[in-house]
Amino acid sequence: MSVRIDETDRKILAELQRDASQSLDDIAARVGSSKTPVWNRIRKMREAGIVGQQTVVLDADALGFEACFFVLIRTSEHEAEWQAAFLKALKERPEVQEAHRLAGDIDYILKVRVKNARAYDAFYQALISEVRVFNVTALLSMEEIKSTTALPL
Repeated sequence: MSVRIDETDRKILAELQRDASQSLDDIAARVGSSKTPVWNRIRKMREAGIVGQQTVVLDADALGFEACFFVLIRTSEHEAEWQAAFLKALKERPEVQEAHRLAGDIDYILKVRVKNARAYDAFYQALISEVRVFNVTALLSMEEIKSTTALPL
């Protein structure tokens, strides 16, 4: 389903990205509309797949997940069977917050959030016991400077 996005839709999406828990009345007031048209627009954008699931953003540090690693993976395996096993292993590990297949010298990059270096080592050991990889480089993030899921509407 294709939906045209106009300026009001962009304002609604920006408000939802800022705080999806706000009321329809608040969103409507901020975008200069009324509740029912805003609800109808949100519903249409959900049906079109523009608006996905709503979640809560948790503070990783407050919950003790103080280490964020970016893991660069190179593999010499490119068969469908290996890829299926690798993707299954990633999906089963809650430590993996993001996983991307790349073009270039590195095949995959993972964002892994754990409590500490020992927890990362346990993750690493479990991963390489399940799937064969050619080379793994782990980069520890010293400071998170910016993190957002908001799109530049």
